[in-house]
Amino acid sequence: MSVQQADPLEDVLALVGTTSRLSVRLVAGGEWALSFEPPPAVKFNAVRRGHCLLTVEGVPEPFELAEGDCFLLTRPRAFTLASGPGIRPVPAGPIFAAADGDVARVGAGEDVVLIGGRFDFGERAKELLLDVLPPVIHVPGHTAEAATVRWALEQIDVELRARPLASTLVTGHLALVMLIHLLRLHLAGAGADAASGWMAGLADPVVAAALRAMHARPAHAWTVAELAGVAAVSRSTLAARFKHVVGQGPLEYLTGWRMELAADRLRRGDDTVAMIAREVGYGSESALSSAFKRVTGASPREFRRRDLRLRHGGQEPASPRESRRRTGPAGDGRS
Repeated sequence: MSVQQADPLEDVLALVGTTSRLSVRLVAGGEWALSFEPPPAVKFNAVRRGHCLLTVEGVPEPFELAEGDCFLLTRPRAFTLASGPGIRPVPAGPIFAAADGDVARVGAGEDVVLIGGRFDFGERAKELLLDVLPPVIHVPGHTAEAATVRWALEQIDVELRARPLASTLVTGHLALVMLIHLLRLHLAGAGADAASGWMAGLADPVVAAALRAMHARPAHAWTVAELAGVAAVSRSTLAARFKHVVGQGPLEYLTGWRMELAADRLRRGDDTVAMIAREVGYGSESALSSAFKRVTGASPREFRRRDLRLRHGGQEPASPRESRRRTGPAGDGRS
């Protein structure tokens, strides 16, 4: 069966609202070690020169980072960067607070240069993306497959050094390019064991075909037999393989993804619940409401009201009629 294909990774990254921010460069030399508090967002660093040792709380073995290597810290865990083992670390906060321009320095000399930053995501990122990844992703930079990552890092380096017009915007987009390639390389290098849930499914050719089909047409009334046809396997093979790799059945996954799309539309726009129901594959508002409440614990209308309250600092936003009453017909503040 030939069907339109989609990219689940692209869909999830777009839905969780990925943004990036670069921090100051770290230049180090001699014997040195810095301890970092658990970061509030996904942390990344890349070694532009030299080599160092990464130790992460809760991860038994350290990571030896060479020139060109990158790492992503997907959990809020304390970590240490050091020139080698057995060196007593100093807190990184004061070092970066005392940065001279765009460079923080530790130790003596310039043996090691790192660039880094953070990726920020929307509220659903933890469950949809971060929880299906290991706490640390280490991608060696010397391989041919990492050529695009090396290119992005070189361009980021140029922007950070020269600071041309709109350099912050350019480096942010380059960092997102790097993130996508790091995730690709991670999945390609480690296979299905590299992640769990839907992301592990992307590394399995049979499961990936079904995932792409559902993401391409989430409103379609998919059956397991139809998805098995897309994946060119039997119904029982797809059902068992999908459950084993992703942790849930294909139709259960489809329902969850439809609810994510519905919640995103409820947060971002003012479409009626009936319109959203049709867009995500439900024949009526009541059918969507029933499924949505079963999955999220709230009806679509309750979800929208709660989200509006949160975005307005816990206050119920004024209706258009109330706003007009407060400001007067000309919006001049008269009652």
